[in-house]
Amino acid sequence: MMGRVYVNVMEVDDEAGSRRVVAVCDEELLGKVFKEGRITLVVNKEFFKGSLVDLDEAIEYLRYAYTAMLVGERIIGEALRLRLIHPDAVIRVSGVPFAQIVRI
Repeated sequence: MMGRVYVNVMEVDDEAGSRRVVAVCDEELLGKVFKEGRITLVVNKEFFKGSLVDLDEAIEYLRYAYTAMLVGERIIGEALRLRLIHPDAVIRVSGVPFAQIVRI
């Protein structure tokens, strides 16, 4: 699976400690809005835009994320292939796949 994705890595500090939040979206989806019924998926530039990287690099960031948001066929497909997410965790909004990772 070729192509690049945007990765934004954020360190969040609160009373529970420091946690890494990672947002990843396929390159061509940045800044777009998808609607289906009452659901709206906003691929917000302020949240998702970080570094433009290859899939392999994005996956490395996901491996160490406490929480992650993934949008797009490429990143979701690779995360599924590597079993970082379960197929049942993927929802589609206007055909665009979205998933979250939360480690407890």
